[in-house]
Amino acid sequence: MKKFIPHWTLLVPVLTFGVLITALLLGAQLWLVLLCSASLAGAVFVSVHHAEIVALRVGEPFGTLVLALAITAIEAALILSMMMAGGPEMATLPRDSLYSAVMIICTGVVGLCLLLGGLKHTEQTFRVEGAGAGLAALIVMAAIALVLPAFITDSYYYTKHLIFVAVASAALWAIFVFVQTISHRDYFLPVKNVSDCESHASPPTKKQAWTSFGLLLLSLVTVVGLAKVLSPSIEQALIAASAPKTVLGVAIAALVLLPETWAAIRAARADRLQTSMNLAIGSALACIGLTVPVVVVAAIIFDLPLTLGLQSRELVLLAVTFLVSAVTLGTGRTYLMQGAVHLVLFAAFLFLAFVP
Repeated sequence: MKKFIPHWTLLVPVLTFGVLITALLLGAQLWLVLLCSASLAGAVFVSVHHAEIVALRVGEPFGTLVLALAITAIEAALILSMMMAGGPEMATLPRDSLYSAVMIICTGVVGLCLLLGGLKHTEQTFRVEGAGAGLAALIVMAAIALVLPAFITDSYYYTKHLIFVAVASAALWAIFVFVQTISHRDYFLPVKNVSDCESHASPPTKKQAWTSFGLLLLSLVTVVGLAKVLSPSIEQALIAASAPKTVLGVAIAALVLLPETWAAIRAARADRLQTSMNLAIGSALACIGLTVPVVVVAAIIFDLPLTLGLQSRELVLLAVTFLVSAVTLGTGRTYLMQGAVHLVLFAAFLFLAFVP
């Protein structure tokens, strides 16, 4: 079990759960808040690690689907925990988090994969049939969830609107998963055989996979609990720093996507750009296709305020990002220039988030 499950990945879920129990018993003290913050980051990282082990067991493209589901579960848990703890002031948190996730993936993650992969291998290829379908679905999801509400009074969707958005997003994601895993699975498999040792490594055993699955569930529960404990402290820190509210959405998206970003970059540098594209586009689709329905259902049941419409500068950046992605990913062949273009857009996104 050492090969796939190092000792630290066994200890971290237990330790972070212990920190959560301690925080619930003792309340918010400064040293405990700092410890909870570190534990939250650790729980996110270790949950993605165990999701990767399960993914290796089930194989490609099911593996990237498992990773995307794990990331989405963490993001939805963080958003809902903070919405319930923060009240009306958190009405825009889902919008900011979803927008940040899409921008980080489509500009930052894709840009780094194309740039670093291009620097090492000069030119790389992937199946445009799968990536193109995923990108088209992502554009439609983002349009109905984040763009159309901006043209409705106060960027507010009414209950009937929310139900339509939730059903449409979930349905489109489900169709994409069916295409990815059953009807057109070959569109998401590598375009060439990879000779690196990692691709030929034996998969984890059934015992290792089930162990990781159990630890993954424990880590997800811990993430939800720690997010709820930290919500008041995070709000106070943002107010003290005079930071824009959108920064919280960026922080949530960056936290949950950081481990997956590392996995995508490793795949690109190993000349497995197909896996990188599956991870990136699949995660972006899952972020909207699964998070939106969960948030909408919670908002309706618990009567939580919810604002989805983006502001004008975000609308422009999102439109440019999708236009550039359609051009750079439209041929199935990439090199470092395309990565540089995406990273410039990523820098613009970060700058405007912190300096609106």
